[in-house]
Amino acid sequence: MTILAKHAASKLVYDSLKEHGVDPVNVRFDSVLSPTEGMLHGRRTILLGTNNYLGLTFDPDCIERSVEATRSQGTGTTGSRIANGSYDGHLRLEEALANFYGCQHAMVFSTGYQANLGILSTLVGRGDHLMLDADSHASIYDGSRLGHAEVIRFRHNSPDDLYKRLRRLEGVPGDRLIVVEGIYSMLGDTAPLKEFAAVKRETGAYLLVDEAHSMGVLGATGRGLAEAAGVEDDVDFIVGTFSKSLGSVGGFCVSNNPDFDILRVVCRPYMFTASLPPGVIGSTLAALEKVRSEPQLRVNLMRNAHRLHDGLTALGFQTGPEANPVVAVAMPNTETAVLFWKLLLDKGLYLNIAIPPATPTNVSLLRSSVSAAHTTQQIDTALELFADVGRQLGFLTADRRRAGGVV
Repeated sequence: MTILAKHAASKLVYDSLKEHGVDPVNVRFDSVLSPTEGMLHGRRTILLGTNNYLGLTFDPDCIERSVEATRSQGTGTTGSRIANGSYDGHLRLEEALANFYGCQHAMVFSTGYQANLGILSTLVGRGDHLMLDADSHASIYDGSRLGHAEVIRFRHNSPDDLYKRLRRLEGVPGDRLIVVEGIYSMLGDTAPLKEFAAVKRETGAYLLVDEAHSMGVLGATGRGLAEAAGVEDDVDFIVGTFSKSLGSVGGFCVSNNPDFDILRVVCRPYMFTASLPPGVIGSTLAALEKVRSEPQLRVNLMRNAHRLHDGLTALGFQTGPEANPVVAVAMPNTETAVLFWKLLLDKGLYLNIAIPPATPTNVSLLRSSVSAAHTTQQIDTALELFADVGRQLGFLTADRRRAGGVV
């Protein structure tokens, strides 16, 4: 018996995975060759689980800007901006983000996780009410715990359920903050944001949208779901990350709230975390410029997303409700998901496995994330490998294929 005995149930699940000869949380690549390929155990492997949506991790301009910043300003800041001051790059990145979103204010965090942790725990506290979509990301739930606001969950993507729960709070003191996501990270579905915005307006609540998986993906200029849905004026705060479409690491929040800058002296995850190093700032600035200047990246990305999503559905797999860069396939149970994942990896296809309790409705998933950098041949190879393993495991009988996409 040790201090970690409290995690015995999780250890049993993890040990059972390793007994099957797989360790999904400890895949070690020999090398990464490009945004879409790596070497694993001496084999060239297609990367289909990296969230590298625009494929910018190997972009020459992003690399050069990172190298230039590192050479001129060093490898790190060795402290928070409150303690060690801001570098010119921090300020330029915040200005660029505010300009990109058409907002007055922007704030940069060291990770996307910390952006949610910091913003949610600071915007609402004791006596306030945090309205969370039931399928919210772990960082959102963790941020809600840190702030001590009353957490009220509403049914996933249900404006009606949200409205009913807000109506019950009529006359109760405290602010109400609604939190939804642009693209949900497990199933790849989008929020009905127009309807949520209407609820926000009617009830006098505030609205925060986490655009982590939708920045650079949705909208005419890549600003995300709020732009695509035409409700940017109704969104009070947008949170996002640099580790998806921008190919680096870090997080941010943008807003037009006139008191926004007070967050810098009351937001603990911002105040007490070392700031981003110059190299990361440099590559992120370059990537943000490419989101604005190269819309073809989004076109290529969505073309690949539709090709994979539609192809898997046509094969007979149960996929998410819409074609987005996150493409999930439901598995009947955890054991099958683990075996399917391992067989795909053995054939040269890397993607993510997601098992309960980290998934919506406790379903086991094989989760792919498509990139603009994937070639048509790579997407088709992935489909062929899914088909091969599906037939091997008895998924793709003729009757199932004719049934129209149910595993």
